[in-house]
Amino acid sequence: MRFNIQRHYPAMQPLIDLGRAVHDAGRLEPALIQLVLMRVSQINGCAFCLDMHSKDARAAGETEQRLYLLPAWRETKLYSEREQVALQWAEELTELAGAEPVSDALYEKAKNVFSEQELVDLTLLTVTINSWNRINIAARTIGGYYKPASH
Repeated sequence: MRFNIQRHYPAMQPLIDLGRAVHDAGRLEPALIQLVLMRVSQINGCAFCLDMHSKDARAAGETEQRLYLLPAWRETKLYSEREQVALQWAEELTELAGAEPVSDALYEKAKNVFSEQELVDLTLLTVTINSWNRINIAARTIGGYYKPASH
């Protein structure tokens, strides 16, 4: 590890608060939130966040099968339409170098399954996990040791 980000959490309190606000708002389903956190962390290759969110998802009742198949979510029927749109939104917002990031076609699809406030929450969730991924990658935070809170 290059540096211990936990020692500097007071400086990151706004990011912590933003993530907590999205979770606590209750507009997005907990399973959808965990899938987005996992998928973005997969794209970014953040071992610490993958460790954390896979364990949190399992502790919250997510199935191993859905977690294992998440990188291939388009090729399975295991995810609801709402989850599929959320995953596509998160992917396009994470991979901004694409042909048309966060395309108009995706926005049209998203506004049919999410309210405007839910879409804002989904966007903030994606921005927040992208930030945490980059912080943990820069710090070289080691994955594999996270313990989820007991439910």
